[in-house]
Parts: sequence; C-alpha cells; structure tokens
Amino acid sequence: MGFIANQLANVIEWADQKEGMLFWKWQNQEIKKGSKLIIRPGQDAIFLYNGKCEGVFEEEGNFDIESDIIPFLTTLKSFKFGFNTPLRAEVLFINTLEQLVKWGTKNAINLQAPGLPGGMPVRAFGTFSCKIADHDVLIDRLAGVRASYSVEDVKERIIANLDQLLMANIAKEGRDMFNLQVDARNIAAGIREELDADMLKLGITITEFNIESFNYPEEIRKMQEKAAGQAMVGDVNKYTQMAMADSFGKGGSGGGSIAADMASMQMGMVMGQQMMQNMGMVNNAGAQGQPMAAAPAGAKFCPNCGTPTNGAKFCSNCGTQLA
Repeated sequence: MGFIANQLANVIEWADQKEGMLFWKWQNQEIKKGSKLIIRPGQDAIFLYNGKCEGVFEEEGNFDIESDIIPFLTTLKSFKFGFNTPLRAEVLFINTLEQLVKWGTKNAINLQAPGLPGGMPVRAFGTFSCKIADHDVLIDRLAGVRASYSVEDVKERIIANLDQLLMANIAKEGRDMFNLQVDARNIAAGIREELDADMLKLGITITEFNIESFNYPEEIRKMQEKAAGQAMVGDVNKYTQMAMADSFGKGGSGGGSIAADMASMQMGMVMGQQMMQNMGMVNNAGAQGQPMAAAPAGAKFCPNCGTPTNGAKFCSNCGTQLA
C-alpha cells in the first residue's frame, strides 16, 4: 500500500523556469498524500482553491504539503488527506526577480516640427524593467484565465500604447524636435509613470523605463552633420588645435604625419588671411593714388595680391614691381 501511495504522490515545483516568464501555474489539480512542494530562489508559491488565494509561501526550500503547507492555508486548515480524496487545488509560481526588456517602436512616429508640414518621422529604442507587484490583482486579472504570463506579453501591451505616450510626452514643454536625446531622461520619466499606472491594473509594476536613442531620417542626420561641420569650421583655430592635440595623443608614426598636415593647414590659412589683407591694402593704396611698394629681392609672393612670383620682376596678376 505504501508503494502505491508513493506512486500517487506529487512533486509540485517550477523546475523548467524559462527566462522572462513572470508566472506559471501548476495545474495537476490533484495534490495527493505525501506530496512535496519545492520553492527555488527567486520564486513564490501561491495556493489557489476555487480561484481564490489560500496562502502565499515565499521562503525557498523543500516542504511537505500535509505538515508544512496545509496548516497555513486559509480555508483548508482542517483538510485531512484521504487515500481516495486528494486535495484539488492549483499552485501559482511567481517569478519575484525584476525583468529587463528591450523595446523599440514598430513604426516611425510623426512628430510636429517647424518647417515640416507632414511632421518628422522618428523611431525610438530603449529598455524597461518590470516585476510582479500585487498578487491579489494578478490572480484576479490574469492568473484566473492564464496559465502563464511572460515579459513578451507585457512588452506587447506596452508597445500598443507607446506611440501615443511618446508623442504626448515629447510635445510637452516645447522640446527641440531635432535634439530629443537631450531630454530623453525627462521624456522617459513621464512615459514610465503612465505605463506603470496602466500595468498596475494587472498587478505588474514598471520599475524603470529608459530611452537609449532617437533615430531620425537619413536626410535629417545629414543636415545635422553638415550643421555641425559648419559650426566647427567657423572656429578654425579651435578646430586646428583639437586636431593637432588628437594626433599627438595617438602617438606612433602616423601621429607625426597628421600633426604636420594640421600645421601645414594652419599655415596655409594664415597665409591666405595675409594675402587677403594685402589685397585690401593694395586697393586702398590705388584708390588714394599712392605708389605700390616693391617687393624685396627674392620674395616668393607678391606683397600686394599674394600671387607666386616665380622669379619674375613684375607680378603677373597686379603688375606690382617685384625686384
């Protein structure tokens, strides 16, 4: 008889817990005499009877149903196991660990932007974290009709509402549509608050929501790169100094070559500026009827217009005497 009883006993456990699974329901529905309950790290076990929570067990370990579990159940404290009368109940295993999930907009969302009547299409990507927060709500809203629930189910619900939340939170406070990354933290905080309020209706909380990047159309990116390049060229000295410092910092044989190129570029720019100044002086002198100064012997450039002398006695461009 003991052999048969052992054969009928159950081991109630969530052994094959899959990554990203928030809860899983053991549905044998017949807990027999001699059955054991195993709770692993990061798990809670909830006994359900007629769809209601009878007891929540959070301590990990190996427990005997009859002696360790039954005495703590709400309405089943007096239940006595009989060989032919197994306990008909369900056990809901909860994953208590916080889950990190990657998200991304399915399609580009059109944001109102100055100068773009049809709006600017933008995609966004990031991560969010979630965990089960309320056992009772979870049982009432999900576990009563679902055998399991995963982060992919949470993600699907979030993505369904994300486009509207992104547009609403980006439109606040007149944010710069062309530089949304600057306000990514504030935008994400607003979205997390609204998503959390929605998911708490299912007993799940959104603990974090992050926006890692906003992706603009290729045309917008090219315009941004062009504007950045023009801004950098606007301060030639700063650009040259940064380039030279970077080349020296890299070291190696290539560093010297890059530094030399930068130095040559700077010298060329200085020479060009001097040439333009000299041209202005020539024009002023001509306008005032003053004679143009001759270049010193051996000069390689015309002092008035900057044209190479090539050993000539008179400038081929402005006619200034060179020797």
